[in-house]
Amino acid sequence: MKLHLHTLLLAATLAASAHAAPTVSRLTPPSELFSSGRADPVVARFLPGQRFDLQATVKPDAGQKITAARFFIDGKPVAATVALRDCASGCVKGLAPETAIATVRAVSSEVAGRHEFRVEATQADGQQVVAKGNFEIVPFAAALGPKVKNVIILLGDGMGASQRTAARIVHGYAQGKAVEPLAMDSFTATALVKTASLNSIVTDSAPGMTAYVSGNKNNNNEEGVFPDDTVDAFDNPRIEYLSEYLHRTQGKQLGIVTTADVFDATPAGNAVHTSNRGAGTGIVDQFFDDRSRTGLTVLMGGGRKWFLPAGTPGSARTDSNDYAFSATEAHTAEIVKRWGAAPGAMDKGRDLIREFQSAGFSYAATKTDLDRADTAKPLLGLFAFSNMNVALDKINGRRGSDRNGLGGASVVDDFGLPDQPMLDEMAAKALAVLKRAPKGFVLMVEGASIDKQAHAMDTERWMLDTLEFDRAVRVAQDFAAEQGDTLVIVTADHECSGAALIGGSMVTDKALVDLAAKKGVANLRNAVVGAYEKAGFPRYRLAADGYPETTDIDYRLLVGYGANADRHEDWRTKKTPQRDGQQPFATEAPLKWYPANAMERDDALGEYLVTGQVPGEQAVHTATDVPLSAYGPGALAFTGVIDNTDVFFKLAQAAVKGVVAPADTSGARKPPKPRR
Repeated sequence: MKLHLHTLLLAATLAASAHAAPTVSRLTPPSELFSSGRADPVVARFLPGQRFDLQATVKPDAGQKITAARFFIDGKPVAATVALRDCASGCVKGLAPETAIATVRAVSSEVAGRHEFRVEATQADGQQVVAKGNFEIVPFAAALGPKVKNVIILLGDGMGASQRTAARIVHGYAQGKAVEPLAMDSFTATALVKTASLNSIVTDSAPGMTAYVSGNKNNNNEEGVFPDDTVDAFDNPRIEYLSEYLHRTQGKQLGIVTTADVFDATPAGNAVHTSNRGAGTGIVDQFFDDRSRTGLTVLMGGGRKWFLPAGTPGSARTDSNDYAFSATEAHTAEIVKRWGAAPGAMDKGRDLIREFQSAGFSYAATKTDLDRADTAKPLLGLFAFSNMNVALDKINGRRGSDRNGLGGASVVDDFGLPDQPMLDEMAAKALAVLKRAPKGFVLMVEGASIDKQAHAMDTERWMLDTLEFDRAVRVAQDFAAEQGDTLVIVTADHECSGAALIGGSMVTDKALVDLAAKKGVANLRNAVVGAYEKAGFPRYRLAADGYPETTDIDYRLLVGYGANADRHEDWRTKKTPQRDGQQPFATEAPLKWYPANAMERDDALGEYLVTGQVPGEQAVHTATDVPLSAYGPGALAFTGVIDNTDVFFKLAQAAVKGVVAPADTSGARKPPKPRR
């Protein structure tokens, strides 16, 4: 009897398994309809004709194989090749080798409204699985004003409301009034932007940037792609960028300017498709190889190490983070065929600077080179091996002074880079080149080290970088005022460090030095930190170059942090920046003597320990909304509380169809000039 029962149970199990169906574990574009069964909110949104990829990860029954897959939009088959690959190699952990990934590249729709898409997959025994999701095509509205020719996006990386306010205070306050507004404060309209990424309430810079220029959420660390289940950093499902869309449909050109290494998340997040923001070699190769798709005409910042052939001193090129799309594997061959992307190559010995020059680009390695660069030619500027030096250190180098008057050689000399341009100088040159673009342009200008120095809790360095960024904002605003056909936005990808302007010092700088020598909370907190009316109005004196004569003033502005790691505080300007591990010569003298982290930097100073809220050695990003200000035709579309992805559709509306908000005249009048 027991044997008979066991036989019946076994037969039932085998029968059930024979009729089991495969499952879909991931469906792209991401949608709540697939994830939770709810139709709202619609996660993925696209412009009419904007291209994107469809993908599904399908898990067959044990011992089975997926033999076919088809995609449908609104019940109609998608007329494109479905690339089907298994996970025998190259997939994330946890997926069985027989798991299949089905992909259709470069799909688009011109029909406005919501659309349902589905995948139907079949395994070898004939069993099928169906999964569905949704996306939206956002229509262009009827225009009330003309189309804008040019779009300028100014991105203060990590620049929240506190960073903007701090820069304004350093610029000058008197009896409760700003002596002179920042350029970004004089823009026509301002909105608050929600910054969450696809997989976190706290974004990093990659999806923080790409949301503005793709209209979609990306996972943290990913640029211009949706997440997938492969380990290849360059084969993820793609989303067409604003630069690609406007170059393909209108012939607009692209400019990218940053104070970071050009491979960094924000600059790359305008033109490069990868799931790994750290894939330096492949990222810079995409800049060049796919320039016919993006219209890349200006690329400036640091990052020379990625352009030098492997074996050259300072080179970081390696095949381990490069890409080469196989012509025999459909899932990558279709990227080349359908997207028109370059196939790539494992070419760590490539001299990318020479290739840019051979393609007609001017090349600038210094400010002197930049000044004499021919504006009639495309422009490549690489002013450091990795990230450029920050404004405080560049200004001190130009003034011929030491580290903010604190002794020692200048930082730019330590880096061997005494002739670096400021961000406003780079922006002005970029505009001089792009102004010649007959169909207009998209220009992204990033103040990168607002974020990098906020991570390091190096207050004076991020404050001056915010001032440097605002000078670039002024350049863009002046250009827009003169042209009358240019829409400018200034915003951030996220806030960094939870910076809080807690008040002002109650003592002179000399007294602060004396209190630091006495050390401890009683001297450096209780005797120094002035809140409410005790904060007063810190009075920074600006030199002729527009930056403070010194940041170590009497009764200085005091900044605390809400998302910080442990640090010691003495409130004075740090003699050097922290060691930048991205620099190829960071382990050599004199850079190896720079402090590796905030605790090493501050440990001997004051013995006033500020305990952090986060582990590790750096402050972190926060989920706080960030301000966005707009100027020029279409500026009044940027009001209220908006999602970061909304920005993309507002920019595209102005460029493709025309402005929809009530006409404003800000683009036709000259912004106020500084009184100095």
